[in-house]
Amino acid sequence: MITGYQIPYKYSCQGTYGCQPESLLISMSPPYDSTTAVELASAKIFIPDTVTSTWPWPRRLNQYYSEVTVESAAWFASFKAFNSARALDAFERINSDLVSCLGYPIASKAHVRSACDVMRIFFVIDEYSDVSKPSDVCEQKNVAMDALHNPHKPRPKGEWVGGEIVRQFWERTIQDASAQSQKRFIATFELYLESMVQQANDRNEHRIRDIKSYIDVRRDTVAMKAVFALLELGLDIPDEVISHPTIEAMAIASMDMVFIDNVSDFSVDTTRDIASYNMEQARGDASHNMITIVVHDLDTDVNGAMLWVADLHMKTQKKFLEAMATVPKWGEPIDPQVRVYCDGLGNWVRANYEWNFETERYLGTKGPEIQSKKWMPLMPKDCLKDSKEIGPVHVDCSLL
Repeated sequence: MITGYQIPYKYSCQGTYGCQPESLLISMSPPYDSTTAVELASAKIFIPDTVTSTWPWPRRLNQYYSEVTVESAAWFASFKAFNSARALDAFERINSDLVSCLGYPIASKAHVRSACDVMRIFFVIDEYSDVSKPSDVCEQKNVAMDALHNPHKPRPKGEWVGGEIVRQFWERTIQDASAQSQKRFIATFELYLESMVQQANDRNEHRIRDIKSYIDVRRDTVAMKAVFALLELGLDIPDEVISHPTIEAMAIASMDMVFIDNVSDFSVDTTRDIASYNMEQARGDASHNMITIVVHDLDTDVNGAMLWVADLHMKTQKKFLEAMATVPKWGEPIDPQVRVYCDGLGNWVRANYEWNFETERYLGTKGPEIQSKKWMPLMPKDCLKDSKEIGPVHVDCSLL
């Protein structure tokens, strides 16, 4: 018997991205290599509003945000993972703890602390893999997986720092995690690491994928499968439920909306690809980004790609909500846990979208202003490319 769960908040799709048609007259044809100061002054990127008025989950923040932020930051700083104080400062400005506490608003303190720690791990892996050759990224993957499988075994001296970071995170997490969540996290984390190796190969070969193959790879590089596994830390959902076509459809739709909104360089979304495009092209590393892929594949300009991606986001919203309305009933004690899990999938879309504008990762301190105006200037191509530091870079707000 199929009976749908009610959507917890009011939903009304207005089918708009917050702009008028005449706003789209600015055309920027790639490759932008000879951008002059005058051209930059008029070159603007449209930022579509993909979530604010159309997504029924509100912004919610975990009550332990302040506490776990301090604890996780102190823990991470002890590893000295980045080679300069400036890079560490830029890393903390990302405020990855904020996206974790937005993404797990009802989690216990222990569980949301684990979420904060793993989000830092995702960023460390992202930063190191971005400057590493494929063989080194493969070795980083092997080190991280060995640490997951052997959380109580000391790591060898001289090993990549990520191994010990992963080991300590997992040793603490498994003290208060269900067996099902542990199993699924290990499996999905490995998929994420394998996708990072593939991304390194693509970058090394200067490969730009087509839209379909990019989405297939991005679903793993965005790391949301592992993020969703942490929604289950306090749950015990059987494999046949998580793998049910309806639940899988919701998970895929959620992660697609996350990476669409990102248009950024967090290897953990489509909204994220929107937010990150400007910084990635400024760093000379925008090949693994939905906007670049659409520009290349559909022979359009950046703003045309933004609209295409926004339309894809709207269609994906519809798929998610339709699937949520047809989630099966399995009876007690499974149904209440499925409701929590499905609510978490929906909430992550909102959490990621809000964080994209609140973090300094992609837009510096101008996130709220850009979110309101829905436009931002195109930063000079490759202007951030020559940084010798391992770790995040500061966004020069004067370029925005």
